[in-house]
Amino acid sequence: MSHVLVTGGAGFFGGILKRHLLRQRWHVTSVDRVPDPSWHPHLTKITGDLRDPWLLNSVFRRARYDAVFHCAAVVAHGMDLDEDDLWTSNVNATRMIAAACRSYGVPRLIFTSTNCLWAGSVGHAIREQEMPDPAEIYGRSKLAAEHILCGYGKDLEVVILRCPTIIDRGRLGLLAILFEFIHDGKTVWIVGDGSNRCQFIYAADLVRACMAAVRPGVCDIFHVGSDGVQPLRELFQAVIDAAGSASQVRSLPRTASLAAVRIAHRLGVSPLGPYHSSMIAEDFLFDTTKIKQRLGWRPTLTNAEMLVEAYRCYANRREEINQRTDVSAHAQAGPMGVIRLLKWVS
Repeated sequence: MSHVLVTGGAGFFGGILKRHLLRQRWHVTSVDRVPDPSWHPHLTKITGDLRDPWLLNSVFRRARYDAVFHCAAVVAHGMDLDEDDLWTSNVNATRMIAAACRSYGVPRLIFTSTNCLWAGSVGHAIREQEMPDPAEIYGRSKLAAEHILCGYGKDLEVVILRCPTIIDRGRLGLLAILFEFIHDGKTVWIVGDGSNRCQFIYAADLVRACMAAVRPGVCDIFHVGSDGVQPLRELFQAVIDAAGSASQVRSLPRTASLAAVRIAHRLGVSPLGPYHSSMIAEDFLFDTTKIKQRLGWRPTLTNAEMLVEAYRCYANRREEINQRTDVSAHAQAGPMGVIRLLKWVS
C-alpha cells in the first residue's frame, strides 16, 4: 500500500480526495489548520500550520511518502481577508513543502491550482501554454506557487492541475448564496442576458485527475473542467426546476452591475472580488484537450448535474450548515454582505 501526504485534508476537496485514497487502501497522512473529525485505521491526522518548519519536518519524518497532494490553500472569499495570511499560506508554505519533498526523497507532488490565474475571458477556451494574468491576490499567490514548483522539476515529478470551481455535495462558500435564494423562492439575478458560460469541475472528476497525475513519469501542467458548458441562465434555471422553486431568473444591467460590484468590493461590503466579476459576466472556460490526450481523463458530470446535486445536499442539511464553525471556507456558507439587499427586494 502506498503512503501519501494530503495537505488540506480536512477541507472540502482535500477531504474528498483523502476519503477516496483511504477506500483504495492507501495510507494517508492529512495536515490541516482546522480539526479533522474523520477516522480510519490507515489515516494519520495532524492539525497544524504548514508554515511551521518544526511541524513540517515532523510530518515528513513520520513516513516515506510516495507522493504529496498539495490541496491546502487560503481563499479570498471573505470580506475580512488577511492578505499576508493568504500569501504566506499559499506561497511560502508551498515553497517549504517542495523543499521538504526534495530533502526527504518524495518522488512526486500534485498541486491543485486554479482558473483564477486569469482575470477574465480571453475569447476562447484557455490552453495551458497561454500566459496567466491574475486580477487579485489569490490568483497571484497560486501563480507564484506554480513558479516555485516548476523550479523543482529536476528533483521531483510535479503535476499542476488547474481547475475551475469544484462542485460536489457539501460545496458551499459563495454557492450557498445562490442556493439560499433558490430555496427561499427569491429572484436569481444574473448580469446581462446570462448567455455567458462558466465552467465547473466535479470533485470526483478532479479526484480521478489526481489519480492519473500520480502515476510515475507524469510531470506537466494540465487544465481540467466540465464538458458541454451551458449558459448561466440555463444553468440556474435547471437548478430552480430541480428544486421545484418559485424563483425566476432575471437580468441586471451589465455595466452598472459590474461597477457596483467593484465599488462594493473596494468598500469591503461584498464577498465578490475581481475574479467573481468576470465569472458572473463573461465566458470562462479551460481547454481540456491536453489531459484527455495525455492521461486519458474525461469529465463525467455536466455543470447542471453537479450543481443540482450540491443544491439538494444544501436543502436537506440547511439548518446544520448554518450552524457550522471551524470548518474550511468551502464547507460553510459564504457571507452575503451587501448582496442581502438583493434578497430583500427580490
